[in-house]
Amino acid sequence: MTGTTLAFSPLVGTSALIGLAVLLTGVIAYAALRRLPGWPWRLLAGVTVLAVLTNPSLVREEREPLSDIALLVTDDSVSMDIPGRRQAGEATAQALRAAAEADPLLDLVEITGGRAEDGTRLVETITEGLADIPRGRLAGIVAVSDGQVHDLPEDPGALSLTAPLHHFAAGSAEAGDRRLVIEEAPRYGLVGDPVSFTLRVEDPAAAEGSAEVTLRVDGGDPITARVAIGRTVNVEAEVRHRGANVVEIEVEPGREELSLLNNRAAVSVTGVRDRLRVLLVTGEPHNGARAWRDLLKSDPSVDLVHFTILRPLDKQDATPPDELALIAFPVFELFQQRLEEFDLVIFDRYRRRGILSPIYIGNIARYVENGGALLVTTGPPFAGPASLARSQLASVLPARPNGQIAEERFTPQVSETGARHPVTAPMAGREASWGPWFRRIGAIPISGETVLESPDGEPLLILSRQEQGRTAILMSDQAWLWERGFEGGGPHDELFRRVAHWLMGEPELDEERLSASVSAGELIATRSTLADSAPPLEIVWPSGAEQSAEMTETGPGRFEARLGVEETGLIRLRSGELTTVVSAGPLNPREYEDLTVDTDGLSPLVDASGGRVFEVGAGESVDLPQLRRTRPGSLQHGEDWAGLQRNGAYEVAEARRTPLTPGLLAVPVLLALIGLAWRREGR
Repeated sequence: MTGTTLAFSPLVGTSALIGLAVLLTGVIAYAALRRLPGWPWRLLAGVTVLAVLTNPSLVREEREPLSDIALLVTDDSVSMDIPGRRQAGEATAQALRAAAEADPLLDLVEITGGRAEDGTRLVETITEGLADIPRGRLAGIVAVSDGQVHDLPEDPGALSLTAPLHHFAAGSAEAGDRRLVIEEAPRYGLVGDPVSFTLRVEDPAAAEGSAEVTLRVDGGDPITARVAIGRTVNVEAEVRHRGANVVEIEVEPGREELSLLNNRAAVSVTGVRDRLRVLLVTGEPHNGARAWRDLLKSDPSVDLVHFTILRPLDKQDATPPDELALIAFPVFELFQQRLEEFDLVIFDRYRRRGILSPIYIGNIARYVENGGALLVTTGPPFAGPASLARSQLASVLPARPNGQIAEERFTPQVSETGARHPVTAPMAGREASWGPWFRRIGAIPISGETVLESPDGEPLLILSRQEQGRTAILMSDQAWLWERGFEGGGPHDELFRRVAHWLMGEPELDEERLSASVSAGELIATRSTLADSAPPLEIVWPSGAEQSAEMTETGPGRFEARLGVEETGLIRLRSGELTTVVSAGPLNPREYEDLTVDTDGLSPLVDASGGRVFEVGAGESVDLPQLRRTRPGSLQHGEDWAGLQRNGAYEVAEARRTPLTPGLLAVPVLLALIGLAWRREGR
């Protein structure tokens, strides 16, 4: 194809041309107003000078036409997985491919995207597709999506589109879907207290009525409640432990459902303790009493109530009572009225001498059975007739004395069970650097696990679960030597801080525990157990698909399974009787909030570009509009057709330039005009 254009190659700068034109205009205007003879010839001479200086020429080009480019953007977000929507996208792609094959001046660029953790970022995908397309060749954009888009720019003209954007809305706009909306959820809660969630169940297909909502904390037993559809309601769940408590909330399926993905949501509530209240009763002054006090007082979250019995009732001396204690030992208040308020009770070298009546001892036993925590550190009295093992407390103690007291140098060792138990496992293998103890109280374990023992296998530290509570017993009163650093010391603070947290139910220290995390597209499930093997890992993916995997031992009492993650949402895990949940991506992806078709989702961009929204339906038999080639600036759509611009872009293969003011011609013409002007003046 051939084209001719007028081109200018000025011999002087633009400012000089403008100045000369202004000067000539002024001179000619003055001459014309004064009616000076010859002014028309001067005008023609000035125009000739300007024409010569602008150096015009005719350019004849041999042009090769360039094809226009249509951009097809297909949404691949989770909501497009609803049956029929991806088929609509493929049908649209086939129609555009056919149009491009039939038109030699139309090319098609296809791009898929939009899936992101924070919703559907389809505009970002459109921008990426436009980056490689010259705007002068853009025929139009066809976006196939359900309209659930979460990255619309505030300014609809931000994309600076020079061609129409058409939205082909995939899916049925009339389809109903029930969804769960979490309006308010707490981020923190006190352990043991309920927290309230504000939610609403929306269901266009059932404007009235009620639905059953189920709550689970960390995959545990369900809590059900019926809520009114369309109304904001409050439901409660208990914060069970410190750290992350994943609360799953799910509403039963409705009469019409696009997907069950938005029928459930999950909220992570961080459990915190208001204050940890510890009651420490020291039976008699000894070197280790200060070690216990310093350990507990060093934790700012602990409220410590500490009593030391300086003079028992059976001891006679002349020391005035007001020099022994500032207040009386409030046994009734502590062991009758307020015992349940304590998170941990510690008896340090305590012996039965009539200070605590059998009623109070029985209260402590029931306190443990009902979920309390008890730590007993023994001394020589534990082996004698005044032992706590000869009281009602024996029902919750994990060991009974055998009447022997060994006083010899030895170094405590982590037992084989202790190497698997989360409380002592981090310390296994470090015994060579520990200092010695010099006294051990003989005992026979009757429950629980011995995690620390003497070199000859005698128990030193036993951890046990009793009914709903937990107990621990230390069969020595020499642990304070580690705190003082005697002959290198030992892990005094680390050991007994972990023991205290295990007693108070710290989930990370449970001997049987299933935990999981997702990192870099990989699911890592970890099982802690005292057994030699772990049951297989059963997985329920966010889509509902189930999978089983074997767990591999990575260390004593620690098993692990690793799997690739391709889905986003909540993953449920089970190993034996243990369950847990973990989130791949956000707990509640924006993509799941609404799965219906939104025909207004891209309307701001569509309207700004001159395009149109077409409801094409779902499945293979979609209602696609006709594709037409249009002129830039004209109407780009109709009721049943969508326009793709014909831009007429081209590239120049050859160009020939013909000057319009050649010098050999311009000089005689200019001299002739000047001569005529002078001649008119001479008359």
